[in-house]
Amino acid sequence: MTTFSVRKFLAAAVVAACLPFAPHTASAASAANLPDFTDLVDKVGPAVVNIRTTTRVTNSGARGGLPPGMDDGDMSEFFRRFFGIPMPQSPQSPGAPRGGDNGGHGGSGGSGGSQDTPDSNDPEQNSGVGSGFILSADGYVMTNAHVIDDADTIYVTLTDKREFKAKLIGVDDRTDVAVVKISAANLPTITIGDSNKVRVGEWVVAIGSPFGLENTVTAGIVSAKGRDTGDYLPFIQTDVPVNPGNSGGPLINMQGEVIGINSQIYSRTGGFMGISFAIPIDEAMRVADQL
Repeated sequence: MTTFSVRKFLAAAVVAACLPFAPHTASAASAANLPDFTDLVDKVGPAVVNIRTTTRVTNSGARGGLPPGMDDGDMSEFFRRFFGIPMPQSPQSPGAPRGGDNGGHGGSGGSGGSQDTPDSNDPEQNSGVGSGFILSADGYVMTNAHVIDDADTIYVTLTDKREFKAKLIGVDDRTDVAVVKISAANLPTITIGDSNKVRVGEWVVAIGSPFGLENTVTAGIVSAKGRDTGDYLPFIQTDVPVNPGNSGGPLINMQGEVIGINSQIYSRTGGFMGISFAIPIDEAMRVADQL
């Protein structure tokens, strides 16, 4: 064998020996670059709550024509958030004018009725479900205004399964921000971030209760900032999967800071289609401080 042929043989052997490892190395490098949300969820998850609301109904206020297991609150939320219209023939839908005979969101009416003694002849009926997050260890919770819209009673459930009846502190329809209070102490709290520092393309996580499935975690990236949807304020747009029940839950960056409140999705079907919107936390906190 000539010197030239030996060199060719050795070179071919080296290349052949490396080939089986090259794809594996590339795959390992790709996996190493993927984000790991486990520590973030452990840190933030306990501060995310489930919110459900009820209304007192009378026989004269009974609603018909809805599928079993669905109440008017579920349907009105569906029509308003995903189609932008109030529920047909439903004067109590979130899309209808507020502040009517029922008292709207006034301090002693609406959700503030949690302090009232229910009439035994007026049973409670579930009217909505959503999410929220704990702002302070003494029980202040932030959520969306439309989550507690027209509620007589607000219930907040923690990740340890404790449930509290909440008092409405304040609501701002323009920004879709609401603050409620539960009687508890030493609660886990969420860290407030800076929505002005959000960058398009960064990873974000949503935690909430889609369809009542508490503390569900979904992830995606920021798709755009300052998105004008014609409703409320310019939003943070993401591709994080968000569904009915996620409303009011936090949008979280990789540092475990809340940068927005999940509020809306764009959909032509009623289901998630890859576009969701969150209220910037800076604006939400400004409103919460006023409330």
